[in-house]
Formats: sequence, structure tokens, C-alpha cells
Amino acid sequence: MRKFLIALFALLPMSVMANPACPVCTIAVGAGLDIARRLGVPDSIVGLWAGALLTLLGYWMLKFMDKKNWNFKFRDPIVIILSVAMIGFVYLGTVEYNPVSICGALVMDPVLFGTLCGAVIFVGTSKLYQWMKMKNGGHAHFPFEKVVLPVVALALASWAMIWCL
Repeated sequence: MRKFLIALFALLPMSVMANPACPVCTIAVGAGLDIARRLGVPDSIVGLWAGALLTLLGYWMLKFMDKKNWNFKFRDPIVIILSVAMIGFVYLGTVEYNPVSICGALVMDPVLFGTLCGAVIFVGTSKLYQWMKMKNGGHAHFPFEKVVLPVVALALASWAMIWCL
């Protein structure tokens, strides 16, 4: 009887705060990165999505810190930089640092280059979403706009990296 009541209450409508960066999505992206690497997807593209994932984890940490009311000077940039810097652990055991020429402009490891680009794209699309939402009276233009913007931007960047690198 108790399980029935719990199931019944679970079906009742209630308001919740939507968080498009859900844990299930994050785990799926992380697993997808490993699968992509095994399938032969270029390291720069794997790094691109890894950079976005690490930035997302940094945003999660900022939300946690907001709930705990942990504030200090330059908190947001420090947390985001440290979360993206976690890509360094990949080089400790999994990936060998192998610098190559990128578009003839600079020499860097493709995973590291992709990670930095992914982080910049994710932060940029987050800022773009906030600006677009503000211009639209505090409302998104369409459902899941906050999710669609970074995914489309990362997909376009992946396509561009295939042709550039």
C-alpha cells in the first residue's frame, strides 16, 4: 500500500525548476566521448565536446556554490578555468601530448585545442542565450532553446573542424 501511495504522489503535478544540464545528459555525453574516440572520431572533435562537458560541470559547481552561499572574489572565472583545466588529467594516463599544426596558425595538441574551443563555444552560447532571453522579455523563443543553442553551435564547430584540421 505504501508503494502505491508513493507512486500516486509521484504522478501529481507540481512545479519544479527545469535544469537542461541534467546528470543523465552529462553522463551520456561523457560516455559518448569515449565511444566516439573508439570509433575513430578525430581527437579535436572529441576535445571540442569534452571542453563543453567540462565547462558544464563548472557551471554545476557554480550552482552548488550559489546554494551554499559560497562567494569570493573572481569565483566564477576561477571555477570555470579549473573545470576546463581538468582535461590535463587525460594527459596523465590516457592521451600522449602530440602537438600538430592547426590551420597553419599555431601548434597545439588537437585534444587540447578542441577542449579550449568547446569551452569558449559553450560559454559564448550561454551568454548569447541570456542576451536573447533578455531581449525577448525574459522568455525563451522556443522550448529547450538553452539546450539547442550550444548543441547546434558545437555541431557546426565539429563540422568546421573536420574541414579545417
